[in-house]
Amino acid sequence: MYRCAKCKERVMGDINNVGIQCTVCGSKMFYKERPNVKKEIKNQ
Repeated sequence: MYRCAKCKERVMGDINNVGIQCTVCGSKMFYKERPNVKKEIKNQ
């Protein structure tokens, strides 16, 4: 799942394909959505 950098619309698809565009605004810049997960690091 990716999010358009311009209109923040969610876009599904393969970002590696050449020529992918947002269906809402036509932007070609996308951000990869990351899960909001807390990570803990153990001290040594």
